[in-house]
Amino acid sequence: MWAFSRKRPKEMKKSSNKNITLGIDATNLLQGGGRTHLVEILRTVDIYKYDFAKVIIWGSKETLDLIDDRKWLEKKNPILLEKGLLVRSFWQRFRLGKEALAEGCDILWVPGGTYVSNFQPVVVMSRNMLPFEWNEMLRYGLSFSFIKLILLRVTQIRSFKNSNGVIFLTQYAYSRVNEVMNGFDGFYKIIPHGISRRFQSLPKNQESIDIYTKNNPYRIVYVSIINVYKHQWVVIEALANLRLIHGWSIVIDLVGPSYPPAYSLLMKYVNRYDPNREWVNICGEISYNDLTLMYQRADLGIFASSCENMPNILLETMIAGLPIATAYRGPMPEILGDRGIYFDPESPKDIAKSVSYLIMNPLLRQILAQKSYAKSLQYSWKKCANETFSFLAQSLFMYRTQRKQCVA
Repeated sequence: MWAFSRKRPKEMKKSSNKNITLGIDATNLLQGGGRTHLVEILRTVDIYKYDFAKVIIWGSKETLDLIDDRKWLEKKNPILLEKGLLVRSFWQRFRLGKEALAEGCDILWVPGGTYVSNFQPVVVMSRNMLPFEWNEMLRYGLSFSFIKLILLRVTQIRSFKNSNGVIFLTQYAYSRVNEVMNGFDGFYKIIPHGISRRFQSLPKNQESIDIYTKNNPYRIVYVSIINVYKHQWVVIEALANLRLIHGWSIVIDLVGPSYPPAYSLLMKYVNRYDPNREWVNICGEISYNDLTLMYQRADLGIFASSCENMPNILLETMIAGLPIATAYRGPMPEILGDRGIYFDPESPKDIAKSVSYLIMNPLLRQILAQKSYAKSLQYSWKKCANETFSFLAQSLFMYRTQRKQCVA
């Protein structure tokens, strides 16, 4: 393993990295934001700008089918990648490196974050904060999910140590991993991902809560998987208190798939506070088109997660032009800044206080929505793609330079 300083090269000569073949291990990208990230980058990037000539990507058929065909892109779907986790892990450990060598790859990129092969050089990405947050892991109790997170913690730390470059999505993510690893001295770069413009909508005029009625309620939307660190049930209790105290016509749409134990807990709260299903709507997972409409009809966005790397949902809510109340945890303050209202996601009283403050101040809602919308426009997939491929080229340049120095 060649050690890499976190300092960047002063200058990267383009002539040193001609006709690069990039390999991408997408075997761990099975759903959600990881897939979207890769699809958008490969859709947007001009690989020739960074002296790449070819990209070879290994992944499941379902993942590969989402990626646009490009003349420089070759998709590979070994039959073992359609099997279970153990078989996929076996392929990664014993076959990936050999296939990358056989295909003439100059560098390997692993956006899923876990790398167990021996091919060099390799760049990995930090996508999941759960393995690096003990308090969040403990929410799962002694379960398969908890054991899986422990294994991810071990394998990802090893991956970061053995890589030639690491991409972090936020400063928070880098700082947290650096703390867990007692100092991360590898070559790295913070590259935020982009946001789809499909959700883009100018902030609408914010009205007084007094105009809302049972037939025209004030709509709050919370988009996220129902999970133990998302705290949907705490939000339900907070909103129930606001409805009781103020008599406001508030409804909430909960959008996203479910982790069964968390869903069971949520339903206990729904049955307690909304037994007739008058104001809590559990929508499940919906299509992108329906999600766009869900944002458009909402008046306020809420995000109560206590563990995130870089939350797509927060960015979506920002670009949808909604005022936002969110948890004061993880990278949320880094992304939203002073453009929203914060709360403790585990305190119904604090959530109620923050949401009521926003609801009672329409002018504040208007100002915050406009400010967060403007900030969201800074996150583009084109910028993300360019910075990612530039970093991959830099990592390869550094690897080759240091090998030459060692030989000399």
